Amino acid sequence: MTPIIYAIVALIVGLAIGYFIAKSIVEKGKASQLIADAQKEAKSLIKEAQVEGEKIKNEKTFKAKEKFIELKSQHEKEIMNREKKMSDAEKRTRDKESKVSSELAKTKQLEQKLSSKIEELDSKRDSILKKQAEVEKMHESQVKQLEVISGMSGEDAKKQLVESLKDKAKTEAMSIVQSTIEEAKLTATQEARKVIINTIQRIGTEEAVENCVSVFNLESDDVKGRIIGREGRNIRAIEAATGVEIIVDDTPDAIILSCFDSVRREVARLSLHKLVTDGRIHPARIEEVVAKTRKQIDQEIAEVGKRTVIDLGIHGLHPELIKMVGRMKYRSSYGQNLLQHSREVAKLCGTMAAELGLNPKLAKRAGLLHDIGKVPETEDETPHAILGMNLAEKHGEKPEVCNAIGAHHDEIEMTSLLSPIVQVCDAISGARPGARRQVLDSYIQRLKDLEEIAFGFNGVEKAYAIQAGRELRVIVESEKVSDDKAAQLSFEISQKIQTDMTYPGQVKVTVIRETRAVNIAK
Repeated sequence: MTPIIYAIVALIVGLAIGYFIAKSIVEKGKASQLIADAQKEAKSLIKEAQVEGEKIKNEKTFKAKEKFIELKSQHEKEIMNREKKMSDAEKRTRDKESKVSSELAKTKQLEQKLSSKIEELDSKRDSILKKQAEVEKMHESQVKQLEVISGMSGEDAKKQLVESLKDKAKTEAMSIVQSTIEEAKLTATQEARKVIINTIQRIGTEEAVENCVSVFNLESDDVKGRIIGREGRNIRAIEAATGVEIIVDDTPDAIILSCFDSVRREVARLSLHKLVTDGRIHPARIEEVVAKTRKQIDQEIAEVGKRTVIDLGIHGLHPELIKMVGRMKYRSSYGQNLLQHSREVAKLCGTMAAELGLNPKLAKRAGLLHDIGKVPETEDETPHAILGMNLAEKHGEKPEVCNAIGAHHDEIEMTSLLSPIVQVCDAISGARPGARRQVLDSYIQRLKDLEEIAFGFNGVEKAYAIQAGRELRVIVESEKVSDDKAAQLSFEISQKIQTDMTYPGQVKVTVIRETRAVNIAK
């Protein structure tokens, strides 16, 4: 349609042009000639438009045929693909049908075999039932004959036999249980005593008693004035730099250094020694010497930690933990040097673990680190066992070691066999005579409080706190307290002590009840 439209448009344009040309020629007097020329030109334009339209028509027809052929080929390909898929699906379906038919045949064979087996079992069951009925008839006849002979029914004979066997079984069971319990108690007690005694005998460590005061000896009292300085400026500078109180009194050739922190006290002592030896004592020199001494103490702490872990055969300890071990040298607990206590606990743990067949190296590690929560560089209100466990976890210690550190005061639940070993060895090191000191008044008051708690219960006749307050022995009146009540009373007293008192270690509560019969032979 497009070429025809082009031809028509060209024709119209040609006619219009011819018209205007003819008109102009007529107006000028040359109308006939111009009209003839215009008609010729119009005819040529029409011819050219027809040729062009035919050419365009042929091109469009050719393109349409090409497009048709292309679409036809694509359609044929899609049809072939679909036919192929359908043939594959038909093949798979035929395969599945063949498999199903074979399985059905096998199932039919199995059903036939099963039915034959069922028939066979039914026949066997019928024969067994018949035989069982015959046996029961024979048994009943024999029982009746036995009843006639013995003059006793079957139920009575059964009851008599069961009662006799029951009494015999009870007696034998009680004797076996009692002997087993006694043997287990004896064996367990002997083995426990053996392990603990062998461990204590193999470890012998002397403890150095530390306190909060150190005495610095002088060659003469003249040095005291130089330490005090003009208007006390030197002594104030020393106290400000070290954090230690300097007490200068009438004690001849000595001054007293007072501080709860052993590290500060040692820094002050070494600084004073250097200043007195050097002779130059003034505020600037004091600050310089104290700074150098602090560095020296830090190095010494690291060296002490390294020597300790080497002596105990502990390897792979984190450097921060080694420094904490070294700081234990300048810390005491109840007058007991913390480093010596930890070394002793480590040795006890290693020996006890070896006796019990456990890893002695791991036990030593846990014993050495069990109190590192007491020497943190910053103040923390967390219990030292939990703080030590957190520090050990932070620096990559094994879970068994961390649990032993955190559980040695029952702060957390014990999940490893090392935990009770560390707890026992800590108690052994702290409880032996002379290891720790307490204020006499508080010690005596604790013993009195223990006895007063016992007297608060009915039926208690006497109460004695013995073994330095680690055992409370209670004597009760036999008329008022029975044996069962004595066991209950022991439990109640222990719970009362646990809730109302604060004490180190454990307190054993023993309730004694006895009945005496006294007669006189004349």
